[in-house]
Amino acid sequence: MLFLLSAIPCLTNGQVLAQEQAEEKPARIQPRENSGFRVQLGEESGAPSLQGMGGWNLTFAQVPRPAQSPTPPTQFNPDPGAPNELESVEPPSLFPAVIPPLPKYRSEVLPRSLELPRKGMREVVPRRSKLEYREYPEGEQDLLPGSEPIPNRWFIGFGRWKRYADPSTETPYQSAPLKLWHPYLQSTLKGDAPVIGQDIFLNLTVSDFFQFEARRLPTPSGVSSARPSSSEFFGRSQQFSLSNDVSIGIDLFKGETAFKPVEWAFRFLGVYNSNYTDVQETGVLDPDPRLRNTTRYKDFYAIQEAFVEIHLHDLSDNYDFISSRFGIQPFVSDFRGFIFNDTNLGARIFGNYDDNRWQYNLIAFSMREKDTYSDLNEFDSRDQQVLIANVFRQDFFAKGYTAELSFHANFDGADRHYDKNGFIVRPEPIGKVQDHYVQAYYLGWTGDGHIGWLNITHAFYQVFGEDSLNGIAGHRVDINAQMAALELSIDKDWLRHKVSIFYASGDDNPKDGTATGFDTILDRPFFIGGPFSFYVHQGFNLAGTAVNFKQRDSLVPDFRSSKTEGQSNFVNPGVFIVGYGLDADITPKLKIFANVNHIWLTTSEVTKRVLFTQNASTDIGTDCSLGLQWRPLLTDNLIITAGIGFLVPGQGYDEIYRTNTRPVPGFGNPPAGSVDDFLYSGILTMTLTY
Repeated sequence: MLFLLSAIPCLTNGQVLAQEQAEEKPARIQPRENSGFRVQLGEESGAPSLQGMGGWNLTFAQVPRPAQSPTPPTQFNPDPGAPNELESVEPPSLFPAVIPPLPKYRSEVLPRSLELPRKGMREVVPRRSKLEYREYPEGEQDLLPGSEPIPNRWFIGFGRWKRYADPSTETPYQSAPLKLWHPYLQSTLKGDAPVIGQDIFLNLTVSDFFQFEARRLPTPSGVSSARPSSSEFFGRSQQFSLSNDVSIGIDLFKGETAFKPVEWAFRFLGVYNSNYTDVQETGVLDPDPRLRNTTRYKDFYAIQEAFVEIHLHDLSDNYDFISSRFGIQPFVSDFRGFIFNDTNLGARIFGNYDDNRWQYNLIAFSMREKDTYSDLNEFDSRDQQVLIANVFRQDFFAKGYTAELSFHANFDGADRHYDKNGFIVRPEPIGKVQDHYVQAYYLGWTGDGHIGWLNITHAFYQVFGEDSLNGIAGHRVDINAQMAALELSIDKDWLRHKVSIFYASGDDNPKDGTATGFDTILDRPFFIGGPFSFYVHQGFNLAGTAVNFKQRDSLVPDFRSSKTEGQSNFVNPGVFIVGYGLDADITPKLKIFANVNHIWLTTSEVTKRVLFTQNASTDIGTDCSLGLQWRPLLTDNLIITAGIGFLVPGQGYDEIYRTNTRPVPGFGNPPAGSVDDFLYSGILTMTLTY
């Protein structure tokens, strides 16, 4: 049954009934006064009636339901008589639906079709191109509004900007004009701006290095002592020296000064050295005792560096490169200078690869003679060639650790040479003195860096070759010797604690045909105290012979005449050193270095053979040193270094440097001679650099 509503002035929610079209008469509407509102539904017929709706009286006509009713609309249609309209399309939302998150890495197994390696794929090769400089017009027709043409970008300078309102505090940028020379501000003569065109620079460096040194060394009194009635074989051992180096360096190069290697460069370094030495025994500074010389002043000029560098080729877009150098140039063959650390005439090929993870060097030297008093280069050629090849790999097996493999070859000819004091240095005047050649080949593995919290520096070298006539052995010998070094350190705030071990093999049978004592080419290591250590820094004579027990600024007791003018000697006692060190950064300006080491010879057989004795121990003594470095200006323009080192002799040292080691009772031998209770080395240096 259906009910047709004829007129409804006002309906509320829930009072609207279903309506359909019908052909019956509409309901009659009669106004009625003061009638209430009431809705009543008939239980039997289901016909509702509305009463008391204001002044209206509504009745509904009962209409029979058709046999088949149409499907009710899915939505309310306010106009039942209107035709059905097309469904409207909802406009797109301003906020798209949230994309479901991708599955986490390795949370789902890839299908076999996507597993690697995939077939039928084409590799995408990146395009290798080098960015070129853009040519900008010199006219003003293409300038942007408000811009000003400046032909040289190096003279633009910095804009005015202050970090703080108070002008007395730091001002990061300065707008001062370019200076010709100034140690701190931008200046032309120190490479801050080009001198020719846009990319040719000039850098001048003026430096003065002053050194004062006081020391106590074992000094032989000789046949004519400076002190009358001197019965001891070793005389007064106090010495002091002054040295000053004034150097001028000129660097002219073409390039960007940063971001990529230079295209070419020229380097020149001239040095003027003046030195003064005061000793207390004759025969130290001059072999002629009649002159009774105990003081000496010398000066010397040298061209210490003069080379040309040429960029050969770029290997990648990240400026991996290969370059070359020709001329007198410095070179250090490993991290600490254990085998070769010198400036000499040579040709070098060097570069890097794989975003600077690999570095490599190949260099050949034709060695020059050295000045006896200053160790600077002379122009005279020496019959010695040195070939070095090494390769470095950063992050070798741990982040922060760099490994190096190296090869050294030393070809030292059989020539004769006297130093400027008149002493023979080649061949060494010990044992059988005869001209001989030395051919030595070094294979080395070194490393430097850190593995986690542990800092590490290590080195291992194996040397082999031949000596055509070793003076101590008295015949030809084959060379087979080893060297090892290890330094472990831990940083604790402003302190670094270090433990060091150094080993050089010795020859325990100096009369056989194999030389097993390790020696270097020309070393200057910074290890176990460096220049502050007495043992490392000082070179001293071997018990009145014409050779040294060890060389200056060296670790190995090699029994050779001179490090810079003599030949390597592989029949030597070797050494074993264990030490502890502490580096302290007190302030950004002040650093302190402290080291304690104990030194033993590896064997005493060579010492016994050279000194004709059966009493020779291996205990050399304890070495203690303390040094400081002070930069008062917080830059490298002024550096002051001071340090002192002590050697407390052990039994082995006493038995080398006293007259009679062990007197035989009943034979009237003189009493055993005394040696110094301790030896010292004090050093003070000042470096001024512009």
